[in-house]
Amino acid sequence: MPTPEAVNAPAPRAARLTVVDPATGHPFDDAPDQRPEEVDAVVERARRAWIGWRADPAARTTALRAAADAVETAGDDLAPLLTREQGKPLAESYAEVARTAARLRYFAGLAPDARRIDDGRPVHSEVRWRSLGPVAGIVPWNFPLQLAAAKFAPALAAGNAVVLKPSPYTPLATRLLGSVLAEVLPEDVLTVVTGREPLGARLASHPGIRHVTFTGSVPTGRAVATAAAASLTRVTLELGGNDAAVLLDDADVERIADRLFWAAFRNCGQVCMAVKRVYAPARLHAEVVEALAHRAKTVAVGSGLDPGSRIGPVNNAPQLARVEQVARRAVAAGARAAAGGHRLDGPGYFFAPTILTDVPPDSPVVTEEQFGPVLPVLPYRTLDEAVDAANGTGFGLGGSVWGTDPDRAAAVADRLECGTAWINHHAELSLAQPFAGTKDSGLGVAGGPWGLYGNLRPFVVHRLREEDR
Repeated sequence: MPTPEAVNAPAPRAARLTVVDPATGHPFDDAPDQRPEEVDAVVERARRAWIGWRADPAARTTALRAAADAVETAGDDLAPLLTREQGKPLAESYAEVARTAARLRYFAGLAPDARRIDDGRPVHSEVRWRSLGPVAGIVPWNFPLQLAAAKFAPALAAGNAVVLKPSPYTPLATRLLGSVLAEVLPEDVLTVVTGREPLGARLASHPGIRHVTFTGSVPTGRAVATAAAASLTRVTLELGGNDAAVLLDDADVERIADRLFWAAFRNCGQVCMAVKRVYAPARLHAEVVEALAHRAKTVAVGSGLDPGSRIGPVNNAPQLARVEQVARRAVAAGARAAAGGHRLDGPGYFFAPTILTDVPPDSPVVTEEQFGPVLPVLPYRTLDEAVDAANGTGFGLGGSVWGTDPDRAAAVADRLECGTAWINHHAELSLAQPFAGTKDSGLGVAGGPWGLYGNLRPFVVHRLREEDR
């Protein structure tokens, strides 16, 4: 297999980006730390590649299917490297690789539909679709491959070229993915660039980029939108969430406890659409806390390369400090840790899976996105109170309702102010469905045909009818 250095954008040897293994807290490799001024040449190469790539839809389909096959074949190389730099259990890394391949295969099978419009005038109008040009994909560290594919698969299927920038914390698996895909895609159709800021800012503001698709924090998303606005560049922003799970008074706690726990703690809670707040009716509150705390105390936490580990480390030191801070502030304000609430002894960025009770509703662990293995469980007296609380933050990515009467649960879910609501489960998505947030959780739509059309622009052709020529 070729090395990433052989196929990705070049960088001076002296400029390197240190990559830390979050399970040990020690560096284990490095990647190019590219300069912002290098972006000009990368975008120009992408523009030239786009001219040929956009011209042949059948060739794109063939290439994207070959790309999906190549990713699957490289799974034994990609998954361990992903675990090493990101921290998640190896089984989750293999699942991420599989999802990356599946997304490529899904979008390889999509094509925009031309549409005729007849409004009674002596003119035929046909709406066709054209690609945009070079697309910038800026990806966070929690799902480096899966979120990269969520950006480049629809963009490539639509006929665009893509410049992809992973997080400085997780550049390695993405660079390896770039080298794998370079074997089956035309040169410069997909380029991976790596480095610290202001590399991403330069990419977002570059006048040659025609669409910026970004996943990350709300403040950075606002900055990306501001930078892109200078060139009137289209933006798609997925800016995280603070998803609430509302348990109804008929919920079977023991039956749902495992699903609810893993909806919050998969990938060490570092999931934008994870459950980050639980609202339980007062009479079930203690039972819910006990059930979740038992699972938090007994789950295996350790290196993602250890086959017995179910939860890995927090990805990086600043995020670990953030998780510790919000947990401590909650306890200082009167909350009680029914499980966890502290860092684990030993090397690495490990934080004990934490269940908080007696949490003040205005605590940052409730009102903000903690993005780690900490879950507050709050009681409510009336269902209206629970819905108001669930809707009471600036986020609106996802939410869920849990109960034994699915119709009643669905009626409550319909009241949630979010882009996706689940009934008796959480954070499961089909490749064919739209994914979008409301309020501060994002702008634009990813996923399914909506993701494809988000990378296209309409082009209208008018012609006279034959009899009117």
